[in-house]
Amino acid sequence: MLWSQDELPRRRAGIGSRSFKSLRFPLWTQNKARLIQAYLQLFVYITRHGTYIDGFAAPQDADHLGTWAAKLVLEMEPRRMRDIWLCDLSPKGAAKLEELRTVHMAPELKPKRRITVLAGDFNTRVFEILQSGRITDKTATFALLDQRTFECEWRSVEALSRHKTTNKIELFYFFPTGWIDRSIAAVRRPEKREEVERWWGRPDWAALRGMGGLERARLVASRFEQELGYGKAEVFPIHDEKYGGRVMYHMIHASDHPEALPLMVRAYRKVSGRPDLEGKEEQLDMIDLLRDIQDEGAADCRTESASPKPGCSPSL
Repeated sequence: MLWSQDELPRRRAGIGSRSFKSLRFPLWTQNKARLIQAYLQLFVYITRHGTYIDGFAAPQDADHLGTWAAKLVLEMEPRRMRDIWLCDLSPKGAAKLEELRTVHMAPELKPKRRITVLAGDFNTRVFEILQSGRITDKTATFALLDQRTFECEWRSVEALSRHKTTNKIELFYFFPTGWIDRSIAAVRRPEKREEVERWWGRPDWAALRGMGGLERARLVASRFEQELGYGKAEVFPIHDEKYGGRVMYHMIHASDHPEALPLMVRAYRKVSGRPDLEGKEEQLDMIDLLRDIQDEGAADCRTESASPKPGCSPSL
């Protein structure tokens, strides 16, 4: 378990919380799965139960299963995440998910869980999940959308956001900042253009090319608030150590719950390797802290030369 009893929240947190300090070290890509695990441990500590949806759930690196988010989530203790949906398009990926399911459905493990593996396109199968009757307005639900560039269609995000009439399904949505420019530049064929439009949900996707990384990520986050109705959507940079701090992803965290944002910042700072800052006198307002995290990601795109690093815009 990543969190000790002393680290778990003891009071209701709020957007105006002043209990978090500045992040100075970046979060490496290999810690992405640990960030998900760290946040969900806090999530279920608050909710006391949970449903987990992972739309692209197979391991992205078969040689390093410690970076497999679904595996880390299922290994969490206590086992409060009781209803698990794991989906992947790849037949090999679905087979790995079945193996994972078998391990975590062992009869001796308590309490019992329901783990459902869905092979196929998440953009189709998400509607089966939502129509199953297992996610009600009272079900605390979290969805991980760790897509590979253009995999997750906007209609899938819309469906998740509109399913509940009270607190929406909470989302982690990974936006591929590090290679989005060249991916868009490579779009030529009409069928690929149609695929990208389904991903973005609008015909103006080409305008994303050349935008500053943080500017673009904030645009995505604003769509979660303005179009999907989330109370708060914030941006967290995910760096890649191999490229010396280059931002590979921006994670959009969208939630309606007043405790979600402070807990997310807490998880981000813990996994980044700076829990030592807890308890120090130097403190920042929550909004200042978020800007500090986000601006650090933007700063990683600046160079002393006229040419920006790969994946960064000259405007940063």
